[in-house]
Amino acid sequence: MTNKLIIAPHVDDDVLGCGGIIDGNTFVLYCGLDESHLTGRPAMGTRIAEADKAAAYLGHKYLVLKNKVNNYTIPDLIPPIEKAINDIKPEEVYIPYPSYNQDHRVAYEAALVALRPHDTNFFVKRVFVYEQPHVFLWDNSHQIDSAFKPNYYKAIDIERKIKAYELMETQVRAFRSQETLRSMAQLRGAQSNLQYAEAFQILRYIGENS
Repeated sequence: MTNKLIIAPHVDDDVLGCGGIIDGNTFVLYCGLDESHLTGRPAMGTRIAEADKAAAYLGHKYLVLKNKVNNYTIPDLIPPIEKAINDIKPEEVYIPYPSYNQDHRVAYEAALVALRPHDTNFFVKRVFVYEQPHVFLWDNSHQIDSAFKPNYYKAIDIERKIKAYELMETQVRAFRSQETLRSMAQLRGAQSNLQYAEAFQILRYIGENS
């Protein structure tokens, strides 16, 4: 049974934002990959190999769409997201916060359209927005009333999340270091009376018995 669908703009966004809740009941839809010819960036094969390692460790399945990073468009992403929702019929969908990263904004907007109430679309009862280190460190809105506001928390095994992150070794960065992930999880845990937690913002929540 697959009850969680995660929409990830890039390979690693899923682990950074939702690594603590990814398990064998999770499917990740990656919106695309980096262009392999860019100087200093890993080849596409490397990113796929790292995604394979993380998936083997966390137990989930994934699909990578044939799009190039920084070239996503909302109309291009809506149909495959709708297809994934209709095929998987998840109980929960997790989408990225629309940060300063243009691909995250496009993925967020496309997911909102794909998740709309519609006669031909599977209706997902629970929709959440997930955060990542770059969202925590630099909110693009510069408006007090439009920052990420978590109102849903999940206890996580932070060591398991960090291990999954390290398996995507080309994506480990100083500004989103293992200690940054640990500190964020500890802070979100303090907000929710947990040791370590991931935080989400509810867009839609319909009870299990509804």
